[in-house]
Amino acid sequence: MISPAQEADILAKAYVPEHIVSLMALISGGDPFLLGDYLGFSGDNWLIFVGYPLDRDFSREKCELILKQAIETYRPAHLRFIGPETPSFIENPCTERESDRYYTLEIDPAGLKPSLRRIAVKASALRVEKGQTFSGQHEALVAEFIGRITLPPRVRELYRAMPDYIGRSPTAWTLNARDKAGNLCAFYIVDLGAVHFATYLLGAHSKRHYVSHASDLLFREMIDLSLEHGKGVINLGLGVNEGIRRFKEKWGGIPSLRYEFCGYRYGAAGKVSLIDALMARFLNGPEIPVRYS
Repeated sequence: MISPAQEADILAKAYVPEHIVSLMALISGGDPFLLGDYLGFSGDNWLIFVGYPLDRDFSREKCELILKQAIETYRPAHLRFIGPETPSFIENPCTERESDRYYTLEIDPAGLKPSLRRIAVKASALRVEKGQTFSGQHEALVAEFIGRITLPPRVRELYRAMPDYIGRSPTAWTLNARDKAGNLCAFYIVDLGAVHFATYLLGAHSKRHYVSHASDLLFREMIDLSLEHGKGVINLGLGVNEGIRRFKEKWGGIPSLRYEFCGYRYGAAGKVSLIDALMARFLNGPEIPVRYS
């Protein structure tokens, strides 16, 4: 486990959203741990390893060494690794792979460009609320949104985790756009836990109560909220797809750190586990064949 002093130190050094301890612990349901300068989260039979060292001095060789220590310690059946490079010894066994980049926005202290202000003003008929609750209306909008949008399974999991996350995290905020009838037209979720940046986690807009440029209005409000809390940078998350990339770039987001994801899980009962195969490889034991269910 991580002490309050360690968590404060992690948040002071954080530079990716996965370094926000409360965010990852609440969403995953796991226990945080530190191995050297690497943060991870463990559960009954799984491990999430954040391959971005807190000292920012990334070495693939050192990352592999620490990850092997984590696997030896926790012996997970399921592994999720994220980092700038995938360790070589887990590349082949990966059953899930993803490559992307984080997008970041450095907030201009002089304010928004006139063109962006004009875009946000187009939705000025909406009323914006700032809060720290996730209501039934939010859940209904999420159900509508993920019902019509094709999202990667892990992104869908993130949306579904929001009711347990908002309200339990003191650093999580909702930005809500409502029409004159009080309908929830769109929302953003922002985490302010890291010392040096704000994190845009996710957002959704309604087709049932659609208002043009609602997302632009909330983006402007997110910038204002970040400035209010002393953040000069917003981590906008991953590019995901061309439409999302264009939207983030329109507001000044630029691709920054590389993001590599690798996930695996072993087969059904009675088969040799993938973790045993990995252990055999890097402990120089006999090669154990890997079989998938």
